[in-house]
Amino acid sequence: MKYYIISGEASGDLHGSNLIKELKKIDTSADFRCWGGDLMIQQGVKLVKHIRELAFMGFVEVLMNIRTIKKNFKFCYKDINEYQPDVLILIDYPGFNLRVAEYAKAKGIKVFYYISPQVWAWKQSRVHKIKKFVDRMFVILPFEKDFYTKFDYDVDFVGHPLLDAIEDNLQTKISYSDFIVDNKLENKPIITLLPGSRKQEIKRKLPIMLSIVSHYKDYQFIVAGAPSIDIEYYRSIITGDNIKIITGKTYELLQQSTAALVTSGTATLETALFEIPEIVCYRSGSLSFHIAKKLVKVKYISLVNLIMDKLVVTELIQKDLNTNKLKQELDKILNNKKHLEALNADYKELKNKLGGSGASQRTAELMIKYLQN
Repeated sequence: MKYYIISGEASGDLHGSNLIKELKKIDTSADFRCWGGDLMIQQGVKLVKHIRELAFMGFVEVLMNIRTIKKNFKFCYKDINEYQPDVLILIDYPGFNLRVAEYAKAKGIKVFYYISPQVWAWKQSRVHKIKKFVDRMFVILPFEKDFYTKFDYDVDFVGHPLLDAIEDNLQTKISYSDFIVDNKLENKPIITLLPGSRKQEIKRKLPIMLSIVSHYKDYQFIVAGAPSIDIEYYRSIITGDNIKIITGKTYELLQQSTAALVTSGTATLETALFEIPEIVCYRSGSLSFHIAKKLVKVKYISLVNLIMDKLVVTELIQKDLNTNKLKQELDKILNNKKHLEALNADYKELKNKLGGSGASQRTAELMIKYLQN
């Protein structure tokens, strides 16, 4: 069968690559045409658009790049029409993907959605569009099935694919001493900085994260570089040469970390699944934040807290993301034993809620089943 897959972000590239791997095991004649990143390329698919061309963040940036976005839609419709896939598989990225779903449905192409848009957080009206244009939805968060049930829409909860990705990584874990030597690091505990995968969020958050470094002489701070960002961009923000940047090894770095400062998004969940104490850092443009604040319908911004439905990891948002509060919270997760014990217990419960391993395999099996019926 012919599969056309669209993801627009790094997390979608990760989950899409694992899905492709599982689909190929079942459908040995599978042919793929994809929008994604380097991980999808490693699966041997034909990549027609790279995620670094697609990552527009916030209302203002979308408006500034509206011409590029329109060109992407035009290209996508033409490409789908020429390829004539058996199924269109959409991965998150709702602003773009829901419009493509409408186009594909009108052309008689079956539409699957893997990893639901966060319609439970904002724009709940999108559920009606999803029901109309998406044949099957595969959700990865436990509360999402109940949410869609309220709208009389049956979806498949498949579990979270991050559990598999992290489990695979832990099986090849190297020792701390080897990691230090291989990456030319100091023999000090590591605090990892995850400032995001887009230039604008890195520019906003990384300087604040770095502002506390001088207070922790007994630790080394390492920036987890995103593969889509040139190392020189990080260097243009970092002053001094005592901050290391390690690109493309985020999981390996988290394995060796004592703590992490993490931008909101999938990285907050990844860090928790490695059982690393973390502080969630969020700051956007003032206009984008005020618009989002009026629209968003959730209590928390991190996936960890949303899934657990309580404050497990600290969230520093907008003005609260400052040097003093960041230092105060980091001191707590480095030195407060009681706090760490409670955090570890919550992390274990989090894993149980996510449905166990095998999400990519379950999703692939269900997709093939629905395509054959």
